Parts: sequence; C-alpha cells; structure tokens
Amino acid sequence: MTTLSKVYRNVPTTSYQITPLDFDSLDGVPESHIWSQPDEPQQKIQTQEPQELSIPVIDLTDPNALDLIGQACKTWGIFQVINHGVPLALIKKLESESRRLFALPTDEKHKVLRSANGVTGYGTASISKFFDKCMWHEGFGIMGSCVEDAKILWPYDYKNFWYV
Repeated sequence: MTTLSKVYRNVPTTSYQITPLDFDSLDGVPESHIWSQPDEPQQKIQTQEPQELSIPVIDLTDPNALDLIGQACKTWGIFQVINHGVPLALIKKLESESRRLFALPTDEKHKVLRSANGVTGYGTASISKFFDKCMWHEGFGIMGSCVEDAKILWPYDYKNFWYV
C-alpha cells in the first residue's frame, strides 16, 4: 500500500511550486494561476439559501463530533470548531502574530522560504505540486519550534511570534 509520504517523495517539488506570488507587484492574473471554470453553472450556488452556504460548525462537546468532522471533511473539506478549550486571548495573539508575519514585505518572507522537501517555513501549500495550476495562496508551515525562522524575520522582536 502506498503511503502519503511515499507519494510526496515520488513527485518532485520545484522552487517555482514553493514560492508564492508577490501579490503587491502584480498587474493582472498570471496564466499560471488561472483555473478553468467548473462545469457546474455558478447560478446554482447563487440560488441556495445563505445557511446552506455556511461552513459546518462543530461543537467538540457534542458526542457525535467525530462523525460530524468526518462528514464535514467529505462534503466541505473545511469546518469551524467551537468549544475546543483554547482561550480566546491565545487565539487573538495567534491572529495578531499571523497578521504581522503576512504583512512583511515579500523579500523578508522569502528569507524563511520552505525548502523543496521541507514542510516548515514560508511558501505555498505542499499539495500545490499535484495541480497543473498554481494556487492563490501563501502560508507558513510550523512543525515543532519556529524560533529560528522568527529570529530571521524579527531579530530583535521574535519572542512574541515564537512564544505564541
């Protein structure tokens, strides 16, 4: 049986697939980022009731939370979690530090660019290499401590980002 890690190793990643666009320098949408329209008419989406367009909200105290998460993954690919026990103050700090990171100029973010075989650092989604077109996405992967990347980005003020 093929594992996901084997699939990732067998499909090479190029630096082009890692480096996000410099969104501030674009005059238009590059061909590399134009995806074909879905076969389904967009009218169908516009005629649905607003509550049908809301992503699933899953209460982790619900005894059926595991099943609800599975269903949300199958039908939506995304969901919001409530009653998870993470303090709101910590969530606000995380949001603030995330905004600080993505507000940096592109050349600063490139100092901590994810390597071709890496999973941490600045770059596009790791799944990008499986698509013919590029995604309108920039991200920052963290696995374990990110203190070294934080020191590169903010040599004198890295502790807030690293600590959160």
